[in-house]
Amino acid sequence: MAKDYDPHRLDVRRFAEEGAELTGEDGLRRYHRLSAETQEAAADRPVTWQARGELLNPGHVHPQVWLHLDAAAHLPLVCQRCLAPVEVPLEVHRSFRFVPDEATAAAEDDAAEEDLLALSRSFDLVELVEDELLMELPVAPMHEVCPQPVKMSAEDEDFDAAGAERENPFAVLGRLKAGK
Repeated sequence: MAKDYDPHRLDVRRFAEEGAELTGEDGLRRYHRLSAETQEAAADRPVTWQARGELLNPGHVHPQVWLHLDAAAHLPLVCQRCLAPVEVPLEVHRSFRFVPDEATAAAEDDAAEEDLLALSRSFDLVELVEDELLMELPVAPMHEVCPQPVKMSAEDEDFDAAGAERENPFAVLGRLKAGK
């Protein structure tokens, strides 16, 4: 049953052996690193997630422990084109295979197509949700079409006036040479 599992201290092997499922919906404020990327008014936005454990080859000497994760959030980020808020939907659908330890994960990582994690009896599933959503953030969030026309040039009236007032440096050199 889902109530037997603490998502902050999950026994991943037992979770997979029982084919258990966990779901959660938290306010964005609980995800400090993720909320730091958003507008301040986004603290009450929901972050939803669902995790399901699976044990493949249970009769084998080394059965495969899997965790399937789905997570979603809609975050207000800053458009890098017009600097206005832009609503960005994030969705994660990933499966993770758990191996006995970090050394095994590092050794098998290059050959494996799936994501590998070290098996733990106190795995923080909520932290994994935050990590995966952070990796889904766009590098430069932008509107498809910005709500206001984007000004693509900069004009400074004083810039042209300053150039007109400056004396040509070669004229200064010419006067120095004539003085000899």
